[in-house]
Amino acid sequence: MKRFAAILPGILLLALAVRPQSKPVAPSKSSSKKTTAKNNKKTTAKKTTTTKRRRPAAPVVTAKARQAATDSLEAHLERAALVPIENAAALIPFFEQLHRHQNGLATSPLRILHYGDSHIASDDFPGTLRALLQQKFGDGGPGYTLAGRPWRGYRRLDTRSSSSRGWKSEGVGRNQGDGLNGLGGVSLLATREGEWISLDAECDRMELFYWQQPGGGTLQLFDNGVAVDLIPTGGPEGPGFAEYEAGPGFHRFELKTIDRAPVRVFGWVTEKSRGVTWETLGINGAQASIILDWDEQLLASHILRRDPALIVLAYGTNEASNKTWTQDNYREMFASLLRRLRQDAPTASILVIGPPDRYYRSRGRWLPFERLDRIVEAEREAARAENCAFLDLRDKMGGKGSMRDWVLTGFAQYDHVHFTTAGYRKLAGLLYNDLLAQFNLFSQLRGKITDTADGQTRANP
Repeated sequence: MKRFAAILPGILLLALAVRPQSKPVAPSKSSSKKTTAKNNKKTTAKKTTTTKRRRPAAPVVTAKARQAATDSLEAHLERAALVPIENAAALIPFFEQLHRHQNGLATSPLRILHYGDSHIASDDFPGTLRALLQQKFGDGGPGYTLAGRPWRGYRRLDTRSSSSRGWKSEGVGRNQGDGLNGLGGVSLLATREGEWISLDAECDRMELFYWQQPGGGTLQLFDNGVAVDLIPTGGPEGPGFAEYEAGPGFHRFELKTIDRAPVRVFGWVTEKSRGVTWETLGINGAQASIILDWDEQLLASHILRRDPALIVLAYGTNEASNKTWTQDNYREMFASLLRRLRQDAPTASILVIGPPDRYYRSRGRWLPFERLDRIVEAEREAARAENCAFLDLRDKMGGKGSMRDWVLTGFAQYDHVHFTTAGYRKLAGLLYNDLLAQFNLFSQLRGKITDTADGQTRANP
């Protein structure tokens, strides 16, 4: 049987030939075994190999096509100034706090929480807004950042974080866990001694957000390599906070588990005494409804602790691919989310940013994503109903179908969904100009008229 199995490939080749010229030469026993093993190896490899679906390669863009797209995009951006922030009056509480910072009246940082999907998670878009606002109104530090590296591509442009491999992430991808994931919807869990997370940041103070639980482990805190505190996480179940006055300057913070008890951390705050923080809370692949799955009491306690002046929501790209969403049920869900955030932060303004334009590929052609229409309109209606500001980002970038020009000019990636770093910076610049224009208008009106206690008005000196 071994001899027959070894010469079988030769017989098949001869059967396929039109006029066989010679008979196959019988292999030796040793070569027969090698050939059989080789064939078996090939057969096994063939069964386990899976075909990966490759993304289409970006074609070469001619100089003529790029120039035409550039001209078209410039026309879009000239028009962008005419696309307003809708219901901008909802931002007045935020502008009032911004005014106090500009005039040296603030005694604590002005905090902005920016939730969203992968457009936000990369930190290019919010990071640009952070840099622009901090340059004008003062650098309040990084604010809240997720603990460690909850996923491989996690980053903040203003900090550097790392962690050992023994931590388990919850709230990322399909691993949503029990919903106890805190302000950013993500937590890290460890049960072994010697696991660590680190953060490099410029700040005055640090605060750790963790989960207190019966039998919880103890964390050793290091500042620039020096052990400075022990943080026990044991106790009745509930949110835990640990503050540390670090002093001005650069700090490398490190937390290390010192026993085998369970530990759960959410993130840490690094901030300065004054200035603006723009805190990136994006998760790749996220939809707005994910926030409603987070533990309500825990999230409320974290938002209360941060006391934001502004909450920004930027979702919709992933929802457009989800056929279960209709305009009606998505509007209802989004409105309930806005009501919950309003309840958690009653003094904060809320800005909803609609999804940018996107395309999909069908039979070798790129086509505008039609289902995005209902998501944009649903978010607009929910924002209006809940007295929140709204920015139609798709309209801002040029309207439906404009993604093609952003791709051809190199401001968007060839997947026709995400932008390049330069593209995200350009979009952030558009939003910053709108916010600054509205703030300047607010400041002018505030300088002229002040409401008095008896309802009368008087001119400011």
